[in-house]
Amino acid sequence: HLLSLLRSMSMFFGGKKPDPKEQCKKWRLSIKKEMRGLERQITSIDREEKKIKLEAKKLVKEGQIDSAKFLAKQIVQSMKAKEKIHCTKAQLNSMEMQLGNQQAMMRVAGALEKSSELMAIMNDLVKIPDIAGTMRELAQEMSKADMIEEMMDEAFEAVEPESIEEESELEVQKVLDELTGQQVGAMKASPAALPARPAAQAEAAAEEEEEEEGDVDLSEMQARIAALRAA
Repeated sequence: HLLSLLRSMSMFFGGKKPDPKEQCKKWRLSIKKEMRGLERQITSIDREEKKIKLEAKKLVKEGQIDSAKFLAKQIVQSMKAKEKIHCTKAQLNSMEMQLGNQQAMMRVAGALEKSSELMAIMNDLVKIPDIAGTMRELAQEMSKADMIEEMMDEAFEAVEPESIEEESELEVQKVLDELTGQQVGAMKASPAALPARPAAQAEAAAEEEEEEEGDVDLSEMQARIAALRAA
């Protein structure tokens, strides 16, 4: 116990410092782990989005245009959520590449160099709730290694998520048109507005639709999207 205490005191009072090469390797692994987590989020959103698109198409065929627009709005929101995740992933990738360059330069310089670019990226990433914990830890370690400036407490304050509740009618309409290949806005929100189909054709289409995914409750779909956005 005494030996352990002495070692700890030695580190505290300026003893042996961590190996910069090992530190850099550890940071890159942490960043890659966060990137894989973001990729899983994107895959999950994509999977849910496909289900919503199938249901929206079905509702349009049935003439339930208002309900279809509700789902189209959810699709627009999920697309915007994915854009934000892709942006975060790109910043993480940029940071990981810069750390790789630092590792390569260490063979010549023998030490990590201060980077204003890393500092700028870190300032953005520490405010993103999904990865804030890891980024805060990396920021503190990089600051001790003199790679970036010490960050003030204000820099770690999370940014309030932007509201994506209000989607423009144009965005929603565009999604509906792309899903159906026609101008859905010209339809009325009732089955009577749809072209008449022969009884046998209508019955066959109904059976085919039932075999696909089944009816999806709108409230359940909304809950799924909310859960994904909160993840």
